[in-house]
Amino acid sequence: MSLLDLASLVLAPTATKEGKVYSAIPDTGEGDMTFSRGSSATRINSEGLIEKERANFVLHSNDFSQSNWVKLGAGSGSAAIVTSGFSDPDGGSNAWRLQCDLNGGTTSNDQSLIYQGGSLTGVFAFSYYVKSNTGSSQDFAFGNGLANYENGTATTEWQRFTAFFNCPSNNNTFIGARGSLATDDTLDILIYAAQLEQGLVAQPYIETTTTAVYEGITDDVPRVDYTDSSCPALLLEPQRTNILPQSEYVNSTDWDIGAGVTITNNYAESPEGVQNATRAQFGATGVNRVFFDRAAATSDADNVWSFYIKGTDGETIDCYIDGNATGTGYYYFGKYITLDGTWQRIEFPFTLPANAGTQNYVVRRQVGNTATEALFYGFQVEASASYATSYIPTYSVSSTRVADSCSKTGISELIGQSEGTLFLEASTLENGADCRITISDNTINNRVSIEWDANADTIKGFIGVGGNVETTSYNQTNQNKIALTYDATDARMYINGVKVDTDTSVPTLSGMNRIDFSNYGAALPFVGNVYQMYVSKEKLTDDQCIALTK
Repeated sequence: MSLLDLASLVLAPTATKEGKVYSAIPDTGEGDMTFSRGSSATRINSEGLIEKERANFVLHSNDFSQSNWVKLGAGSGSAAIVTSGFSDPDGGSNAWRLQCDLNGGTTSNDQSLIYQGGSLTGVFAFSYYVKSNTGSSQDFAFGNGLANYENGTATTEWQRFTAFFNCPSNNNTFIGARGSLATDDTLDILIYAAQLEQGLVAQPYIETTTTAVYEGITDDVPRVDYTDSSCPALLLEPQRTNILPQSEYVNSTDWDIGAGVTITNNYAESPEGVQNATRAQFGATGVNRVFFDRAAATSDADNVWSFYIKGTDGETIDCYIDGNATGTGYYYFGKYITLDGTWQRIEFPFTLPANAGTQNYVVRRQVGNTATEALFYGFQVEASASYATSYIPTYSVSSTRVADSCSKTGISELIGQSEGTLFLEASTLENGADCRITISDNTINNRVSIEWDANADTIKGFIGVGGNVETTSYNQTNQNKIALTYDATDARMYINGVKVDTDTSVPTLSGMNRIDFSNYGAALPFVGNVYQMYVSKEKLTDDQCIALTK
């Protein structure tokens, strides 16, 4: 008989949907875990790339007849005209003909276009497909009002055009002709699939109707993370905030670009797999610095700064944090980085003195460094934190990822009351995590708990308030395999193929009806990666547990 035949619940968290992590055993849905997180998040997907939430904020993204698409004529320009039913780039007949006429107008007020207003602020990319409808090239304008626009040329082939803008107050996205721009006086083009999304690049198109549409790692979507590509895991993290307002877009307003440094946004492919990495080119001599934003982390506390960097293998660069603390003056934290030709995530924990002011987060090439340029992506500062968590993108203001929560109630028939086994393969996000995964009735008296202690390297098991097994020999951040067995005789714990402890002071349990990725009562939530979970209503033997945990 195999161990699977003895299982009452098996969780191998690769099958998920919004609000749910499926169990392999039972396959009836009875063991499926309930999952929640009240915000979007990111993960490393199966291709090794950062996956985010994506959204198209344009309404009626391919129905330009709707009233939210305003057909404007101003000055000497005539109101734009749209007509449906034209061949589109996907082989259908869902493209639209857009006709604009400036009537010879040449001033900025002479306009003939369609636009859609909005109230979103921040960094956005506006994209859509365009083709000439006359058999010859035509110039047109598109973008976001007077200050953020692009000129495009429609040809006889479909092209996707993108305008990027950092919008401080609103998003009046437009397509058409304006007299003050290099546009044809009379415009006759085909348009298709408009999209407005946060970030620096146009992603695959998402169709919308009356509301914005979100995809990817949205609210309550569990994260099957492939950071360790050999073994995907359910990622569970605490609430964290990226206090840097611009994590991807390097500009002179939010950032301080030092003399001798040239910045190019959207220069190369990032860890996201799209072309939104920033290149910094450093001068040939002296110290070349980039102050990557200014923000106030928590005084007299641990904080962590992280970012992605890529450069020539073997070259070197510095990063540091400085600022002025009231009563303490200047403080400094530095790190020397050796590049390896691949994307590296640099994680930089630091502790600020009391009354610390605003900090500068600086990457520099100084005398002795050999890097003349480097690529950057995903700057993040997490206040009151001792370790870095997954990337939290920001586009003009700080952003918070809410904590993950996972549990299942009403499953007393899947839990052994007088005897049983709980097995987990898991790793925590820090050594000294102080977190739990528990079978219980939501009280301390009836619980079977595997605990990663606040003391580093310590893993414990508790049966009610009496049974206690533990070891101090295992780094909690390692991918440990842990089994905890119990009956009226004793409790035993096994880790990575070794029986590590036994306790004979085991209380009688009853009424256990839930599994929580936390302690009973939802305290001390588990933070880390869960690779698999196994529950049996039988107390497995020593040999079975050693085999299970090897």
